[in-house]
Amino acid sequence: MLIRNHSNGSSRPTCDNLGDKQMILFVFLLLGYIIILGGNSMIIFVALTDPKLSSPMYFFLSNLSFVDMFYTTTTIPKMLSSFLSDTTTISFLGCFLQMHFFVYLSVTSRAILTVMAFDRYVAICNPLRYTSIMTWPTRLLLIAGAWSFSTFCTLPPVIITWMEPYCGPNVVRHGWCDLSSVRQLACADTSVDNIVSLSFALVALLTTGVLILTSYVLIGFSIWMKGRLKAFGTCAAHLTVVTISYTAASFVYISYRVVNFSPEVRIIVAVVYAVLTPFLNPVIYSLRNKELRDSIRRTLSRFRSAVSATKDINTVS
Repeated sequence: MLIRNHSNGSSRPTCDNLGDKQMILFVFLLLGYIIILGGNSMIIFVALTDPKLSSPMYFFLSNLSFVDMFYTTTTIPKMLSSFLSDTTTISFLGCFLQMHFFVYLSVTSRAILTVMAFDRYVAICNPLRYTSIMTWPTRLLLIAGAWSFSTFCTLPPVIITWMEPYCGPNVVRHGWCDLSSVRQLACADTSVDNIVSLSFALVALLTTGVLILTSYVLIGFSIWMKGRLKAFGTCAAHLTVVTISYTAASFVYISYRVVNFSPEVRIIVAVVYAVLTPFLNPVIYSLRNKELRDSIRRTLSRFRSAVSATKDINTVS
């Protein structure tokens, strides 16, 4: 049952010592996961089926919702099962796959937020050329670029960690196979691994953060010069999501690197961070975007009408 030299061993992600908080976390996670799947699925469905939501913004939003759903699916189901049992095990390969996709999808979501910031920049600063610039090939190229960028930033740290020898202990002191937590199990010097991991993490965060900030500086300057303050309303939802995402990431970094929190508190902070942004994305976009709200209402209205019609047919038969 030890992780050792790429054998078919297994690790045990642990949530020990959470005590009474364990059931609270279970309920919190379960309800959050249901809302994440339901809310993001609804956004994807209406973006694909409603002709009024054919603009590039909703195409990128549906991609973000897709990433958020699978991002949480890499960890939450396994955590839910662990809360219902004393211990939970995961194979060596499964542990690294979970670790890779968690980091990979996390970076991808920020890359897509960057693409959405560029979309808002073009829409506000070059409105007359917007449709000619944001064509279908351009949209697909931007999304492919977002996924490629996340691959570049996540594969090297995961591969280096994979190549380390593991000889125990086999307990990952985290809610899932976190990169830094798994690396602590290696029976070798991991200082180079830590430098590589930190370097690529900074590249991922700073590149996306600087590009988003640059987009909004240019948007703000354009709005100020042209006096079109109402145009900034189209950015409100995206700017709110970006602010929450990067603020939460900064808080997690501080809790891990600066403040010496206990392992239990670190697990709780990490779990809240993993759920917070995918949970809030559909809520924020639904509340701050009138077109999306109207589309969801129309979809729900059609669904209720279809259900009522089915009941009437069944009654007559």
